Amino acid sequence: MKHELPKLPYSYDALEPHIDAQTMEIHHSKHHQGYVDNLNKALEKYPGLQSRSVEDLLSALHSLKVEEGDRAAIQNNGGGHANHSLFWTLMGAKKELDRGLAGEIESAFGDVAKFKELFTTAATTRFGSGWAWLVKDENNKLQIYSTANQDSPLTLGHTPLIGLDVWEHAYYLKYQNKRADYISAWWSALKLL
Repeated sequence: MKHELPKLPYSYDALEPHIDAQTMEIHHSKHHQGYVDNLNKALEKYPGLQSRSVEDLLSALHSLKVEEGDRAAIQNNGGGHANHSLFWTLMGAKKELDRGLAGEIESAFGDVAKFKELFTTAATTRFGSGWAWLVKDENNKLQIYSTANQDSPLTLGHTPLIGLDVWEHAYYLKYQNKRADYISAWWSALKLL
């Protein structure tokens, strides 16, 4: 069973003016599709792994019986697939505040505004390409951190709740080198908070 690119739950232009349609189309149909294609290619010689979910593959990454080069391909491309699959679902038309998540955030960080400040710092200060995360760790505690490249919190045994892509492909067409402006606009596209 091959991994597939998930359909977006909205049109490419649905996040305008915060995230432009051209960026969304390239990001989804080219970048994310590339991760899916390369993950499937990395799994070709491992039929027993092909039916496992990307989340399961990443959670068990260090115990998979694969060649080291293939492990790196699974980590990079599986991470790209899993990270983006979550990312798309977090954005869209605003919903009512998720009171459960907001309550957990308030308990962990004091209030939602402080959480946004800490999360924005993690995203802004990520050197090079990567992601900012709100996760539940192995002790079910909330943490904010960033990861390099397409590394996924799943490989650490953490459950990603909110992830922000800070690779240039996520924002360069509209925001050029102004990552902070993109991050600020992304908060307006986030449907959870």
